[in-house]
Amino acid sequence: MIMTLIDEKTVSIGNVPMHSLTMKETLLLIEQAMSKEGCFLQHVVINVAKLVNMQTQKDLKDSVLACDIINIDGMGIVWGGRFLGLKIPERVAGIDLFSELLSFAQRQGERVFFLGASNVVLNLAVDNLQKTYPDLNIAGWHHGYFGDNELSVVEKIRTSGATMLFVAMSSPQKEKFINKWRDVLGVKFAMGVGGTLDIVAGKTKRAPLWMQRYGLEWLYRVIQEPRRMWKRYLFTNCKFLFLLINEKLKNISAEQ
Repeated sequence: MIMTLIDEKTVSIGNVPMHSLTMKETLLLIEQAMSKEGCFLQHVVINVAKLVNMQTQKDLKDSVLACDIINIDGMGIVWGGRFLGLKIPERVAGIDLFSELLSFAQRQGERVFFLGASNVVLNLAVDNLQKTYPDLNIAGWHHGYFGDNELSVVEKIRTSGATMLFVAMSSPQKEKFINKWRDVLGVKFAMGVGGTLDIVAGKTKRAPLWMQRYGLEWLYRVIQEPRRMWKRYLFTNCKFLFLLINEKLKNISAEQ
């Protein structure tokens, strides 16, 4: 049933396949997979910036396409997909899915491991998560600046007994790490969560709900970090618009 639903819900923009799942469907797939022996499920989300970068960065594209569930995170892709006539019911924001999965882990007694961010951010995030989810079974955590000690980090995760792994590193580092070690991590589920732990720790803030609804989270990030973010979003948003128009024209030509 898992693969059937994923196949049925696959859409593509810019030769990048994604799964147009709802939050409820995504959670159901993960929970079903977690209930099976010998399962391993790798999850990733795609936003406009990642989709655009995948057009030219082969290592990023390969690492994302190796994942089992590719959720659509970002109203830009939702609206862009609908512009192309694709059926995309909603966005599945990575940070919201992260929260839902921690609630699931707390209910089911799953052991979770957090990897990534700096020591300071990670410790603050873990403290806050322990307050929010007092019965959550945290198997362990490790910062993301481990350099050549990758194997020792893998061993720490494996021996922790964790069943769920959340990796707070940038792309494609997080996807490549999970892909490389998936057979020896000992977990059933692994998900890249990017800057989620920065938000949990209070280092950065998430956009207000109204900005999320109108697809303006990118603008909120630019406001918070203008020097670092303005060029990134200006270029990626313009490239995404060009990609959509080009793909729309191709579809029109194919129909004539």
